[in-house]
Amino acid sequence: MKTSPHQNHKQRLEQLAVFLRESNQILADWDAYSEQHTDLDGWPHDEDAYRQRASRRDADTWRAFNRIRPSARALVATAEAQLQRLPAQAVQSRWVWQLGVLDTALDRLAALHDDWLVTRDSLPPSARPGTEVYDDARARRNAEAWHELDEWASAGEVLLEIHRAALQAPSALTPTAPVRAPAPPAPASHSTAARR
Repeated sequence: MKTSPHQNHKQRLEQLAVFLRESNQILADWDAYSEQHTDLDGWPHDEDAYRQRASRRDADTWRAFNRIRPSARALVATAEAQLQRLPAQAVQSRWVWQLGVLDTALDRLAALHDDWLVTRDSLPPSARPGTEVYDDARARRNAEAWHELDEWASAGEVLLEIHRAALQAPSALTPTAPVRAPAPPAPASHSTAARR
């Protein structure tokens, strides 16, 4: 059975929410590690261990984002379309800027992924996940992607905010707010608080 565009978008938003939770946890874990393993000037006590832990942070964040990467452009495009239909009073000024940040980050992530595919294909046949040459090349890609992944972790919530605003906005089919029928008068024995 084919899913509707609305169902597809809902699933994408759910995947985005999972990414946002995971990436926030990854960042919180990294901040805690970094605080414990650096001196007051921010220099690591053990540079190799610190670099390995940063590499794990990058890999975990890439893996979390990879679940939404195929649909990320559709999420941004849908949010841009929703934003166009929202009444001006429902729009927050930062939303347009944040969508631009997400779109720019996607361009960079796509370029990094394409570069990774070229690099991976140029590796010797013996280079597989778990080998040093493969893992080092992938770690470089992940490290280069960290800034853009962090931008998605920081600004990605805007896609959910715009979606919520679009759900609350009046329908385009009803140009004016629907007129509600007045509530019937309450019996004398009921107070206003009881109706709430």
